[in-house]
Amino acid sequence: MAQATSKITLSAARDIPFNKLVLSQQNVRKIKAGISIEDLAEDIAHRGLLTSLNVRPELDDDGNETGIYRIPAGGRRYRALERLVAQKRLAKTAGVPCIVSKGETLEVEDSLAENVQRVSLHPLDQFRAFQTLREQGLGEEEIAVRFFVSVATVKQRLRLASVSPRLLDLYAEDEMTLEQIMAFSITNDHVRQEQVWDMVSRSHSREPYYIRRLLTETAIRASDRRAVYVGIEAYEAAGGLTMRDLFDQDQGGWLQDPALLEQLVMEKLKADAEAIQVSEGWKWVEAAFDFPYGHTSGLRRFYGEQAEMTDDELARYDATRAEYDKLDAEYAEASEYSEATEQKLEKLGAELDRLNDRPYVFDPQEVARGGVFISLGAGGELKIERGFVRPEDEPRAESDLSDDDDESSDGEGNFLPSSQAAGGDAAQTEDEDEVIKPLPDRLVLDLTAARTVALRNALANDSVIAFIAVLHAFVLKTFYYYGSDSCLEVTLQSARFSQTSGLGETVWAKEIDQRHEAWGQDLPKDPNDLWDFLVALDEVSRRALLAHCAASSVNAVIEPWNKRTRAIAHADQLARSIGFNMVDAGWTPTADNYLGRVTKARILQAVREAKGDQAAELIGHLFGPNEAIGRLSFPPCLS
Repeated sequence: MAQATSKITLSAARDIPFNKLVLSQQNVRKIKAGISIEDLAEDIAHRGLLTSLNVRPELDDDGNETGIYRIPAGGRRYRALERLVAQKRLAKTAGVPCIVSKGETLEVEDSLAENVQRVSLHPLDQFRAFQTLREQGLGEEEIAVRFFVSVATVKQRLRLASVSPRLLDLYAEDEMTLEQIMAFSITNDHVRQEQVWDMVSRSHSREPYYIRRLLTETAIRASDRRAVYVGIEAYEAAGGLTMRDLFDQDQGGWLQDPALLEQLVMEKLKADAEAIQVSEGWKWVEAAFDFPYGHTSGLRRFYGEQAEMTDDELARYDATRAEYDKLDAEYAEASEYSEATEQKLEKLGAELDRLNDRPYVFDPQEVARGGVFISLGAGGELKIERGFVRPEDEPRAESDLSDDDDESSDGEGNFLPSSQAAGGDAAQTEDEDEVIKPLPDRLVLDLTAARTVALRNALANDSVIAFIAVLHAFVLKTFYYYGSDSCLEVTLQSARFSQTSGLGETVWAKEIDQRHEAWGQDLPKDPNDLWDFLVALDEVSRRALLAHCAASSVNAVIEPWNKRTRAIAHADQLARSIGFNMVDAGWTPTADNYLGRVTKARILQAVREAKGDQAAELIGHLFGPNEAIGRLSFPPCLS
């Protein structure tokens, strides 16, 4: 005969006045966890007590109930109720829903069982619950208030709930991690999310950073100079979408519509160019996102004069300078750091910079024939290059000697026009019956040839003037281009690298531009005054100027159609002679300039050469290993 199954009897539930409840000392929860008692009290005040307290009646020495009930499980709820009573928001005698246990188990068992057997809510259930609340009309701020979390936390959890349902199901089945779901939430494109997951799930690299990179590879960072120049607000106002990462530092996010951004950049550049042309009166203004390095080659550059300070500005500058110097000297002798003094010095320094940063005034006649290049700087600021004249816009000389002017000697080794050789008047004659005719062309040729050879010999014996003569020819070619010629037939060419983007933003190009600008400001505006300027220049400055001009002619580019073997070999000799290499110059491999344009095998070979086999093995499984690479050995053409 089968035994009858014993029935379970559940503990009775009833309301017990709050003032009849006390905490049991057998409660196992000793360490604070979860939301605060204050927040729990507010939650109870808002929606009531959702979970009953577990209590046991207190017995006296004879085993009789005293009317007091101890709470072994539910201590935090009791303390929250206690807080509401203390705030006069809950009556002391208010009934509290309780489960009254009278079994043989110990109080400590009740406490331990309630806490150990409790299963935390799966994060996905919480994300979806927040989404349901929003769909039912609650705003993000209201959800945050009701559940005692920040608005940012609510936004994050709502974003996670908007990930592709297929991926969320994988997360629910523990086939994906929370960190991976966070990475996928960067975009709302479910199709793209699933494409990337299908790709990474077949590879060894499933790291969140790699997922983010794949999801954003066709987008443009908000820190990109184009985005900074246009502004995120203008881009979004034009209909552009921005991806934001709510779980990691994203520097403003990623712009998903590069074509729209490029259009907005060009429209704004064009408007800025027109404004400058109208306000300053330039003949032409060219605008582009970026110009190829060397775009000013073949154009004459002229420079403006910085506006003089007014009497008021000069007085203010002197007073500010004196105050700055006094405060700086006192602070240098002080033994302690002073934030107030630092701020004062910074403020005075900014005022001095403002007074020194006066606009440049250009010759109106030069402006009328000259032009401006407008592009974007590295930080998204407007880059304005003023003062360039095209060859066809150069003024014609009023009194140049024609190529067929005859010359004759003045008796001191200098040859003069034949009209001067004839006494200044070709019509005058020593003999009424015979007119003095110009010297024959062949004779002029022979005489000037003799002079040239003699002048060569004389110059060869004067190294100082020879140096100046070569420098003069170089400076004419580098800074003036038109308007004057040198008798030295030395040439200086500067190659353009229009096919290589970003050269103008390198540290080397910026140093060259700064040096060129400084010399351009110092050199005389009229090329006819250049010779006297160079003669009066000190030797150190002459050598520095020659080095600058000569350096602009260096060309060590290897082209597919022209290997230039001998020229490249000489470039290597030149580099060795001055102790030059790209490592010390600051070149480092990036995805744009090297790593993203060569095969994985070549990258690993470079890592192996630079760091050893172990380093190569550590990054061998990565699809995009440049994050793990430090300083690599350089490609042969850069070594």
